[in-house]
Amino acid sequence: MTADELAALPALELAPLLIGATLTVDGVGGVIVETEAYEADDPASHSFSGPRPRNKAMFGPPLTAYVYRSYGVHWCFNIVCGPPGHGAAVLVRAIEPTVGLEMMSTRRRTAEPRLLASGPGRLTEALGITIAHDGLPLTMPPFHLTPRDTAPEIVTGSRIGITRAAERPWRFGLRGSRFLSRPFR
Repeated sequence: MTADELAALPALELAPLLIGATLTVDGVGGVIVETEAYEADDPASHSFSGPRPRNKAMFGPPLTAYVYRSYGVHWCFNIVCGPPGHGAAVLVRAIEPTVGLEMMSTRRRTAEPRLLASGPGRLTEALGITIAHDGLPLTMPPFHLTPRDTAPEIVTGSRIGITRAAERPWRFGLRGSRFLSRPFR
């Protein structure tokens, strides 16, 4: 699937298709193993109440980065999808580190591969993603997103860390991956 074809998809279709894709930022990254979908009409989505300065990137062109600070502690990285103005995105929760492990280890202050990017905050720290990346296109450096070659076995479950619409099975993961932020039930 091409970048243009991915860009046109709604979050619920894009989120599972990103499992197995490769994401790098300035040559550091790996294979996406966990995502969550957030649609415009989803009460858990930052776009639910419409555009605001904080969520402006969610309403921008598809395949751009939406980066926000979670609980004032760490950055979270999302991939905007759907038509411009729609307000949907896919949260990238975890990757399996494959490229730039030394840099990720330095940034994360650990050499344990499983702890490098297994969770949204760990992932952004390992990849060096900050608010400076908010609104940048994923089709240009420093990002490189390569669609997967084959369809992996995917598991689904409830999203993590939200209170509204938490029961929706909009979390997707690579079955059996040890790099997930949390196991699926």
